[in-house]
Amino acid sequence: MTNAQAEPRHRIVVGVDGSSSSTAVVEWAARQAEMTGSTLEAVTTWEWPTTYGIAATPIPDYDPAADARNILDGVLQAVQSSHTPIALRSIVVEGHPARTLVEESRGADLLVVGCRGLGEFSGMLLGSVSEYCITNADCPVLVYRDQR
Repeated sequence: MTNAQAEPRHRIVVGVDGSSSSTAVVEWAARQAEMTGSTLEAVTTWEWPTTYGIAATPIPDYDPAADARNILDGVLQAVQSSHTPIALRSIVVEGHPARTLVEESRGADLLVVGCRGLGEFSGMLLGSVSEYCITNADCPVLVYRDQR
C-alpha cells in the first residue's frame, strides 16, 4: 500500500452564493486546499421561491438548477485561472443553504462560508447561514469576511 492509498484525501467544503464576495471566499478556500493537498468541494444551493396565500405561478423555461450551476461555474472558473490545479468538485443541491452546507460538510476537515456585511452591526452579528453552520457542523467552520 502506498502513502497515497494509506492517507485519505482531506476535504474542504466551501459555500458559494454568487454574491460579490463569493469569489474571495472560494479564493481563500482554494489556497487552503492548495497548501494542504485537500479536495475542494464548492457547494451552491437553490430553492423554489415561496409564496404565501397564493398559488405559485410557473415561469416558462426557468431552470433554477441551471442558473445555480452557471453561477457556481463562473466563480470556479475565475478562481481556477489564478491557482495551480487542485482537486475540485462542484455540487449543486436543491435545498436550504445552511442545512445543505452542514450536510455536505459531514466528514470534511473544514467548512468555509462567507459573511455578508450587516450595516453598523457587522462586527457583532453573523448571517443566519454562518451562524447555523457554526452551531451545527461536525467539522471546524471558518467564516471568511471580505475586507474589500
